[in-house]
Amino acid sequence: MSIDKLKEVPTFEHVPEDQLQWLVKHGELKTFQNKEAMFHPGDPAEYLFVVLEGEFRTYIFNDKGKKYVDSFGVNTVSGVLPFSRIKEFGMLCHSCGESTIFRLHRDLLGDMIRHNYELTECLVHTMTTRVREFAKVQTQNEKLMALGKMSAGLAHELNNPASAMARSGKELKKHLSSVPERFKAVMSMNVNEDEIDHVNSFLHQKLNAPKTAMSLMEKSNLEDDLTDFLEEKGMEDVDDIVGALVDFQIQEEDLEEMYDELGDQNFSATLEWVGSQLITEKMVQDISEASERISSLITSIKSFSYMDRSQDMQKMNVHEGLQSTVKLLEHKIQKQGHQLDLKLDPNLPEIDGMPGELNQVWMNILANGIDALEDKGTISVRTSFDDENVKIYLSDTGKGIPEEIRSRIFEPFFTTKGIGKGTGLGLDITKKIIDKHEGTIKVTSQPGNTEFRITLPIKNNIE
Repeated sequence: MSIDKLKEVPTFEHVPEDQLQWLVKHGELKTFQNKEAMFHPGDPAEYLFVVLEGEFRTYIFNDKGKKYVDSFGVNTVSGVLPFSRIKEFGMLCHSCGESTIFRLHRDLLGDMIRHNYELTECLVHTMTTRVREFAKVQTQNEKLMALGKMSAGLAHELNNPASAMARSGKELKKHLSSVPERFKAVMSMNVNEDEIDHVNSFLHQKLNAPKTAMSLMEKSNLEDDLTDFLEEKGMEDVDDIVGALVDFQIQEEDLEEMYDELGDQNFSATLEWVGSQLITEKMVQDISEASERISSLITSIKSFSYMDRSQDMQKMNVHEGLQSTVKLLEHKIQKQGHQLDLKLDPNLPEIDGMPGELNQVWMNILANGIDALEDKGTISVRTSFDDENVKIYLSDTGKGIPEEIRSRIFEPFFTTKGIGKGTGLGLDITKKIIDKHEGTIKVTSQPGNTEFRITLPIKNNIE
């Protein structure tokens, strides 16, 4: 191969000919057929390479299979560059059609660095540009992954109350269609004003009475008692009515009192009408609670993202961000059978901070903590303060961070997650945000207890 081919590569535009000659002398050409792999995930990274002809495509593998990442073609300079720390490849790369590369083994890089300054300089520049562009893309990917997790959680959380509202609305419409018949039965009764006042007072009292927690056994026993009582009074198909009576914790003695007041002739029709009102009220309550749940979730997402407020440094309440983040992750914690332990100091002072950025910190650490949990674990959030700082403790009872990698967890692109499951930038971004706030972040870890301790100044000098 002649140096003319390398001169066509923009990266080598200002490299002296003698240095390109050295590169040609020590390198080699290699041709790949269509779909032939240049490297697989886990292969050792052994070569600097320059694409002279053709095109290559890269893929990663995740739990959903093979996923296309990128493609690169003629004049691309990549692989092992000077001072690169890459040891092995994390993806599949194969040729698209017939392709040819020029490559240099990494064992020769030391000699190249010592004797070919301009050549080394241009390759180092290529590497820093590549890292900068990769970091930019991966930072965006990290945000998209966080957004994806948050969106999945939000969709799950919104689906439950939305389904409940739809179901209750449908049942309410069906239920209201039977009201005219019950109303007709009530209108045909012969009752006096005292009896009407008694029923009205009874209904109003039960609708507004505070409810105490009942166990499944207590509910079952109450259902049996009420069913037996009503059937003794000649009523049939009482399941719906009994269900409503139990929901409002109406006891057998309440029905006995009503029966004594109304008599056998009017009791059944009156109770069916009362049951109908209770069923209606219960369905309205269900719809109201579901709509409040949706409103609460929307408030949480607005609080988390600060989408309607300034992103600048401002007086802020750390607890607001922690609580909105926990709310968005709550479904994931509960779905996997884990527990959440919150101990927030009620007297925690406000700090000078950027709420939207700090919420990224809480999300990154808590989401990692949930991923680390095994079986039924616990996520803990605790806050405290002293005269100058607020302190946030985020911990999990997962498998822990091995001591040999603990010092590297804040390095960019370092991750212990499988390929396609993490960018390795979450904790790097976290550390930069804490540094920007003139705070500190430290981690202690052992199996069963990993804790991130974050300290943030109450007042800082950032503008």
